[in-house]
Amino acid sequence: MAEPGRLITESALEYGDALPDGGVLLALDLGTKTIGTATSDAGWRFATAGKTLPRGRFGKDKAKLQEIVSSRNVAGLVLGLPRNMDGSEGPRAQASRAYARNLAEAFGLPVLLWDERWSTQSAESAMIGQDMSRAKRAEKIDSHAAAIFLQAALDTLAGGGLSNDLL
Repeated sequence: MAEPGRLITESALEYGDALPDGGVLLALDLGTKTIGTATSDAGWRFATAGKTLPRGRFGKDKAKLQEIVSSRNVAGLVLGLPRNMDGSEGPRAQASRAYARNLAEAFGLPVLLWDERWSTQSAESAMIGQDMSRAKRAEKIDSHAAAIFLQAALDTLAGGGLSNDLL
């Protein structure tokens, strides 16, 4: 098995084995201009949408993310992997894989790459159901999408969800 701080995987089982006891999980939904964040509770049961951060070069992103990692006692990262609908990977997925390598190196935390297909659409539908204005939805969509795929990862880690391993 890889050194836990350097682990980058799509397997929820490997990821779960690499996580320490305690701490929260931080999910990141990488957009071209923003990074949506979501965090779990310490018991890894519930995902909550967080801030949407402006995205820049990794050095600037790292400083903003370091604040969250330190203040929330983050134990692991879940990064959305934007696959095409047929399951193949394009340039955005490759960029996410490179970002995952940077995250693992910068923070020494295990990184789970999670298939994020449909997360943005699910978040949009939920926010429309809450009668959220178009402007508010645009501002919060990435963080809500991060919460959607973080909850799926949490459910899988708890044994109650569809495994990313099967997708």
